[in-house]
Amino acid sequence: MEELSISVSIVGSILFTLIFGLYILLALGFPYGEFAMGGKHKILPPKERIACIISAVMQLFGILILLHCGDVISLGFPHKVVRVACYGFAIYLSLNVILNLLSRSKKERMLMTPLSAIIAICFWISAINL
Repeated sequence: MEELSISVSIVGSILFTLIFGLYILLALGFPYGEFAMGGKHKILPPKERIACIISAVMQLFGILILLHCGDVISLGFPHKVVRVACYGFAIYLSLNVILNLLSRSKKERMLMTPLSAIIAICFWISAINL
């Protein structure tokens, strides 16, 4: 069971890091807006770039929580805090899957939906196994 927790946390963290990287690039003005936030803009306007920065910070926290759940790193947070955060990310990402499926952007639907789904599953498995 421990090997499963480690594997799930590493896979989820790697995939979440890819999304984190995308959001950093979007915040910096790179033309990848079709992959996120509804895909309305190729280059995100300033308000949406700020939203990307906030989202990236949350994603980084999620990556750390997932690695903590798999005992890859230790954050020193109480077990209850980690469990709540893990369930929170699992729920958030599950809702994100639905929103990505409803996106008008084909690129967002095709790339972000499966990524969000896999990461959500990683969080669900990690939360249940805590």
